[in-house]
Amino acid sequence: MSVKILHIDSNNPILWNQLEEAGFENHADFKSSKEEIEAKIQDYNGIVIRSRFKIDKTFLDAATKLQFIARVGAGLESIDCEYASSKGIHLIAAPEGNRNAVAEHSLGVILSLFNNLNQADAEVKSGQWNRESNRGHELNLKTVGIIGYGNMGKAFAKKLRGFDTEVLCYDILDNVGDENAKQVSLAELQEKTDVLSLHLPWTPETDKMVNTDFINAFKKPFWIINTSRGKNIVTADLVEAMKTKKVLGAGLDVLEYEKLSFETLFQDKNTPEAFQYLLESKNVLLTPHIAGWTFESHERLAQVIVDKIKAVYNVS
Repeated sequence: MSVKILHIDSNNPILWNQLEEAGFENHADFKSSKEEIEAKIQDYNGIVIRSRFKIDKTFLDAATKLQFIARVGAGLESIDCEYASSKGIHLIAAPEGNRNAVAEHSLGVILSLFNNLNQADAEVKSGQWNRESNRGHELNLKTVGIIGYGNMGKAFAKKLRGFDTEVLCYDILDNVGDENAKQVSLAELQEKTDVLSLHLPWTPETDKMVNTDFINAFKKPFWIINTSRGKNIVTADLVEAMKTKKVLGAGLDVLEYEKLSFETLFQDKNTPEAFQYLLESKNVLLTPHIAGWTFESHERLAQVIVDKIKAVYNVS
C-alpha cells in the first residue's frame, strides 16, 4: 500500500506514529500558505487538517489524487463538503473524540455562572469579602434546553443525570431523544427553558440563529451557554437581551468575532462595542474555544482519526 498523507496542522503524535506503523507515508507542512499547499497537493492521497485554511473548490480541483480529508475536530465547516463528496473524497471528522470534554466544560460553565465562582474568586483575591452579592442559584429543578442533539448534546445531557433537572432537546432530525433528554419542538423548548445550551454546527441554517426574535420567543428569562460556533449568535442582539435581563447570563466558549482558523480572535484591533460589554459584565464567562481542548481529548481525537483513516483502506 502506498498512500501519501499530508499533515498541515500539528496534532498528537499518536496520529502520525500509528499511521506510519500501519504503512502510510506521512509528510508534514505546517507553515506553507494555502496557495503553496495547492501547488503540491496533487501528489497526495490524503490530507489531515484542523482549521488552518478553507478547503474550497479551487483547492479540491488541484487535489487530483485526493481520497480523503480528515479533520481532527468535530465540525467540517472549513471544507466544501458537497463538492468534495461529488469527487468521491471521504470526509472524516472526530466528534466522538472531544464530546466528553465539551460536556464537562458546559456543566462547569453553568455551575460557575450560577454560583458566581469567577467573580467571587476575583473579589476575594482583591481583598473583598462579599457574600450577599455572590448569593447563587441552584441547577436543581431548572429546565435545561439543548439545541443540537448529536454527539455533544447527548454527552452533555448525560452529565446532567446527577441533577434533578428536566432536560429537553431540539434537533432538525426526528427521534434523537433518549433516556437523558426529551425531544420537543423548538416552541416548547423556548416555553420551558431556564438554561439554553447550544451544540450546533455552523451552517446556513444556524448562522445568526440566536438573534432578537429567537431570544424574545423564550417565555422566561434564561441563561445561555455556547460551546458550538460563535457565528450561531448575533452578539449585539445577545447584549441587548442581557441589558433588559431577558438573558440572565452567558457562558461563551466561542465568539462571533473568531477567525475561521479559531486560532485568533479579531481580524483588526478594533474591539466591537458588544464585545466590550461582555468583557465588562460580571454575569458573563468567556473562554478561548477550549471546551473540547483537554489533554485527554487531544489523544482521543487523534485516535479516532487514525481508526477512521485505517477503516477507509481496510487496514487493521
